[in-house]
Amino acid sequence: MKIHREGYPTLSLVFSVLILLNILLFYFVFEHEIIRSISLAVSLGIFLFFLQFFRRPERISDTPENEILCPADGEVVVIEETFENEYFKDKRIQVSIFMSPLNVHANWYPIGGTVKYVKYHPGKFLVAWHPKSSTLNERSTVVIKSAAGTEILVRQIAGAVARRIVTYAETEKSVTKNEELGFIKFGSRVDVFLPVGTKIRVNLKDKVTGNITSLATLT
Repeated sequence: MKIHREGYPTLSLVFSVLILLNILLFYFVFEHEIIRSISLAVSLGIFLFFLQFFRRPERISDTPENEILCPADGEVVVIEETFENEYFKDKRIQVSIFMSPLNVHANWYPIGGTVKYVKYHPGKFLVAWHPKSSTLNERSTVVIKSAAGTEILVRQIAGAVARRIVTYAETEKSVTKNEELGFIKFGSRVDVFLPVGTKIRVNLKDKVTGNITSLATLT
């Protein structure tokens, strides 16, 4: 298990603040051994929480070209046919994965191909499961065109806690499965928009694993 590169600045800041607080406690309440012990235990717990949040497991999948993998860890909260109004401007099957603060927060490309569209949208910070979070929240949209010509849209969405979306995608860049698309800090949601008629392989409330669980199969 490795620490994700996006975590180093945050972990350094958290570590520094905790060290400073404990130094201050040591000098100003030095006669209270219990308080110092509690402070150290709480500080260790806080740092371990942040540390687990930025973990980056090594995951390698070998799946058929038409197999779409889950781009994120979490729980499937939406499976529905809807109108996608940013890029396709037609009906698509939307599958949404909610990521809690305890999930791994790296995001992977669900399919290999060429990145055709990348767009960042500033916005609100509604809770990630809010019906309008997909169109009102801060978000980043990426479209990948497979070798067979099928386009898949992936949308990273910020939530009430998540305040930073990182997207590595670049237009016309060739990408593969097992490659990271980006990272969302502190819990949020990822939407995937698929062609109508795509065979969905997950169900509502399923717990899924990014770059491992099969999301759907292109027909």
